[in-house]
Amino acid sequence: MNWSKIRMAIAITCIFASFQLSANASDISQAIQQHRMGTLIIETKPGSMVQVEQLRHEFWFGAAISSSAFSGRFDSEVERKYKEVFLANFNAAVTENALKWLSMERNQGQIDYKVVDAILEWTSEHSIPLRGHCVFWGIPNRVQNWLKQLDDEQLREALKTRAATIARRYRGRFAEFDLNNEMIHGNYYAERLGPGITKQMAEWFKQEDPQATLFVNDYDVLTGKRLDDYIAHIRGLLQDGVAIGGIGVQGHLHGESFAPDTLRGALDKLAKIGLPICITEFNFPGQRSRFLKSRNLKLTPDEERAKAEAITDYYRICFAHPAVRGILMWGFWEGANWIPQSSLYRRDWTPTPAADAYRDLVFKQWWTQWNGEANTNGQCRVQAFYGKHRVTVDGQEKIVDLNKAAGKTVVSFR
Repeated sequence: MNWSKIRMAIAITCIFASFQLSANASDISQAIQQHRMGTLIIETKPGSMVQVEQLRHEFWFGAAISSSAFSGRFDSEVERKYKEVFLANFNAAVTENALKWLSMERNQGQIDYKVVDAILEWTSEHSIPLRGHCVFWGIPNRVQNWLKQLDDEQLREALKTRAATIARRYRGRFAEFDLNNEMIHGNYYAERLGPGITKQMAEWFKQEDPQATLFVNDYDVLTGKRLDDYIAHIRGLLQDGVAIGGIGVQGHLHGESFAPDTLRGALDKLAKIGLPICITEFNFPGQRSRFLKSRNLKLTPDEERAKAEAITDYYRICFAHPAVRGILMWGFWEGANWIPQSSLYRRDWTPTPAADAYRDLVFKQWWTQWNGEANTNGQCRVQAFYGKHRVTVDGQEKIVDLNKAAGKTVVSFR
């Protein structure tokens, strides 16, 4: 009897037993169709041949961008490959470390804008919306020593200068910002200056960039462990008049499994606040897995397959939820990922089974490809995923946007 295989089978069964979705696949598929698809109405001559090809999703399927790819730390070939693979897989991005105050201004007055500027230039060139993570981070060990040495009035002025400088320099260039990261887990600034400092941070920022969208962002929420705390925190900020425009929830506090019902329930509760939700930092396996501390461990083939299935389930639940407007992986390549085993691509750039599963979802199952003929009224009504599409009629092309807010788009070739 092969006990090692039996033990492995038992382990895999136990680890991933929670992935049996309480809602069946047809329920999720119906929700996706309801919340992620609209109608393209093509007007042309009767009998015309019509083709619809999706070019980009409206929903954010994104990833964190490593500073190393824009600071010269990668050699030229790795940098080229990193950017190429990113563009082939993702339509949105978030700065992993580049915008953090600790990264930009480790020493007082010595501010390095180069990496942020380079990332923005590249994402703008490729029409990739970029999240700014993060303007402030009040976890005490993430606050520079020079800030801690300031008196209260000097600290307040430093915070005001930081908010105003970032807002003014990057006005209109970031899609959104995390205002002050992980406040329910620690907030040095509020401890020093009182809880009203968060509202002041937002006001200082919005004075220089009135159109900026400011998010809260925190962890252990989708696991349910800090869900109620987070909801109370957000409602308190809103009640105090803090200009919060969205809810960021990190998606990596699970271990080697996640509970689908808990994930779905957390999203349902957060949605009642009435703000858009973004899954801002997703890894699988996650932060509570054995892989965080043992980064040289390799997944077995069975674990690779289970990882692919888990990512599929996680993405399906989030994509089906109407309040969620994006998921961003916190790394996609083993060479630049804090949990290498959670990557889609190995160090040699070969795809993992999870990469194949991810691409099957995003670019096959959830990707509009349609061919047909206009009816006798010269019309086609095509159910399509929200996003950008190329519509071709008898060789003539038009690029059109189908967005969730409108629900339908009419394009005329008459």
